[in-house]
Amino acid sequence: MNRRVVITGIGLVSPLGIGTEATWEGLCAGRSGVGRITRFDASPFSVQIAAELKGFDPLQFIDKKDARKMDPFIHYAIAASQLAVADARLEVGPENAARVGVFIASGIGGFGTFEREYKAYLEGGPRKLSPFFVPAMIINLAAGQVSIRLGAKGPNLSTCTACAASAHAVGEASEIVRRGAADVMIAGGSEASITPMGIGGFTAMRALSTRNDEPERASRPFDRDRDGFVVGEGAGIIVLEELESARRRGARIYAEVAGYGATGDAFHITAPSEDGDGAIRAMAAALASAGVSPSEVQYVNAHGTSTPYNDKLETLAIRTLFGEHADALAVSSTKSMTGHLLGAAGGVETGITALAVFHQVMPPTINQDTPDPECTLDYVPWTARKAPIGCALSNSFGFGGTNAALLLRRCEG
Repeated sequence: MNRRVVITGIGLVSPLGIGTEATWEGLCAGRSGVGRITRFDASPFSVQIAAELKGFDPLQFIDKKDARKMDPFIHYAIAASQLAVADARLEVGPENAARVGVFIASGIGGFGTFEREYKAYLEGGPRKLSPFFVPAMIINLAAGQVSIRLGAKGPNLSTCTACAASAHAVGEASEIVRRGAADVMIAGGSEASITPMGIGGFTAMRALSTRNDEPERASRPFDRDRDGFVVGEGAGIIVLEELESARRRGARIYAEVAGYGATGDAFHITAPSEDGDGAIRAMAAALASAGVSPSEVQYVNAHGTSTPYNDKLETLAIRTLFGEHADALAVSSTKSMTGHLLGAAGGVETGITALAVFHQVMPPTINQDTPDPECTLDYVPWTARKAPIGCALSNSFGFGGTNAALLLRRCEG
């Protein structure tokens, strides 16, 4: 069985706004979601900026008593899932519950909950630990909570593959639908890592931008003066559905998830392969599984983290795979506006890529003031572009040399 899989719902809660429409409008306007950290006192840190989720109230989505038992990354996942399911006009009931599954990833999970509970332990001993400590923070409880709330009894899964986690979740969930193990999968990722240990850990690695005095300009993929990524938070969840099921429901179809590739670099714990091999093979596998040639792709939503190595080597990988067609590609990094949502990035960016295909609009890369001479593609600088998009790639790469690429295709059905 090799069924076609389409996206019928998108739910985004991001640093650009609560809800898919707010996020998409922010992207098309070229607005940055980066600012000074307000989650905690960041004055002792050399990095004092992040892309926080602003104006989010979990009580709009979750009962107060239940919300207290969950880490914010679970709050975000529930909110984005509710938005995606509502967008898809999907109803889960006794007749279809066993055919609806959930696959939600995170790179880190409940970091804030761990910090809070460890502080309680140090101050008061083991009796001060909450009985909800573990279920509030472990990664698979985002999928678990969403499944419980929706009554979805199909496959209930999670992945933790660093910054490729939710791209892998979408890819693997699409394969579950493709092979007939479910008719619908609610898939994506969530992250809430703007905490002292989260920011401190990445700062210690010298991975983050220190452009504290101009936060909106700090995330600058493919720019010569980039100095690291900016941590973001939020969630991106999409509804994946078998094409004929979607057509029977009269569902709106944003795009078809036509191809998926996953590879490993086998090179280094944090640095990408120097020849771009893993990224090349992931993109090639996505194209091959979709039956799409490189010349059929118009747009790539790049991993584009704003780190010196990633941007240069992703550019190399794209040029190597696409050859002469690379000059005809549009390649943008929406992380220039959302920051890097770590394990949630792939879910958010798959949703963004689906919106780009649906609206035939390529979101921009902002803050590219001085192009890096080693980054030689069309990065859609500063301004969104209306253009035909038949096929688009979304790339996600993570620590440990893990790579994922998703090929989305315009679907008229």
